[in-house]
Amino acid sequence: MATGETLTFDALVIGGGIAGLQSALDLADQDYKVAIVEKDASIGGKMIRLSKVFPTLDCASCITTPKMAGAAHHPNITIFTYCELKVLEKAGENIQANVLQKPRYVDPVKCIGCRQCEYGCPVMVPDHEQGGFTARKAIYIPFSNAIPQIALLDVENCSLCGKCAKVCPTDAVDYFQEPHEFTIEARTAILTTGFNTTPLDQKQQYGEGKIQNVITSLQMERLLAPHGPYMRVLRPSDGKEPDSIAYVQCAGSRDKSLGIPYCSRVCCMYAIKQAMLLSGALPLADITIYYMDIRAFGKGYEQFFQNAKAMGVEFVKAKVAKLEQGENQNVVVRYEAMEGDGAATTREHDLVVLSVGMVPEWNPQGICDVSTGSDNFIKTIKPKIAPCLTDMEGVFVAGVAAGPKDIVDTIAEAGAAAMEASNYLTAMGVRARAAA
Repeated sequence: MATGETLTFDALVIGGGIAGLQSALDLADQDYKVAIVEKDASIGGKMIRLSKVFPTLDCASCITTPKMAGAAHHPNITIFTYCELKVLEKAGENIQANVLQKPRYVDPVKCIGCRQCEYGCPVMVPDHEQGGFTARKAIYIPFSNAIPQIALLDVENCSLCGKCAKVCPTDAVDYFQEPHEFTIEARTAILTTGFNTTPLDQKQQYGEGKIQNVITSLQMERLLAPHGPYMRVLRPSDGKEPDSIAYVQCAGSRDKSLGIPYCSRVCCMYAIKQAMLLSGALPLADITIYYMDIRAFGKGYEQFFQNAKAMGVEFVKAKVAKLEQGENQNVVVRYEAMEGDGAATTREHDLVVLSVGMVPEWNPQGICDVSTGSDNFIKTIKPKIAPCLTDMEGVFVAGVAAGPKDIVDTIAEAGAAAMEASNYLTAMGVRARAAA
């Protein structure tokens, strides 16, 4: 693709997570030409990084991978990965997006995904795809079921030894690859930009990320995943199987001191899910969840909560005041009980997991004219009757880009956004025929 080239589609989807994939597939199945623009090197979003989903405990990869493959092989879908959206604006009746293709330093046409460059690279760096628990090479394919299977060179850690280029059978490594911009014109767009989690080091009382055996819930997802870093649950400081694991709820939500007063909706349920999975992986371990309220709002969620209690997961209604480094690399939890005498209490655990909350992944300010609410998620103008409508004509929103929600609601909303976009495209066609 040449710099400055303009590509034309019926619909543009910003974000290649589960919401973006569902919206794109629904539109493509109606014979619309769809472009997906994704900032990561692979589609799949956060969901492909999870172990299982609640409340069914189905494999997350088993749900996401078919949709990834379906989008990659659909004749009406074109996927642009490792891209940055620079501008999204109205151009007459159309939507125009200026996109920056970041350099992979690997030719996507020549690369065959054989990973010989990765095997030959001598440089090891922390692998954030595995929660930072293991290492990857300086040139790598993000994960085993990544789509596309195209290598990516981490220039910040590359030693320029040239070994990857020497072993590549198709001469795909290109150290001089440059970024380039191109334009996508579409008649409608759907924003499915997803979420990020509150940083581990954001709250001083919880150790600011300096206590080694305090991890985030996404890191625990990798420890529980069958293709995780250790193939078993071990604490990061010394590789010990933890005998006592604690969850601290609302560690990044419902906290005005962090500027996040809202509930992230999924934290209670994913903590319960992980606790149940840990009970299976470590049957002798004591698992405690410190919570202020359990918000089991969806279908089957209350029964899921009751099942966890029946399995022996301990629920302590309390406000956790502080986490401290204890003896033998354990973590001391200081909390105020919200039941009984309300006394301040101290307990020690081998491993503590912070149930971090959801914040928007993308800020449209300066890029797109859609408005955001006080929580910085994209604002919907008719949230009760049409939750996918934004205040920019022809631009719709789905998933966590519009606010915290679980996977079930995200997929349902993605389908609704696709229908809104389809209706809009139909109306545009009617107007065009009337004008002719």
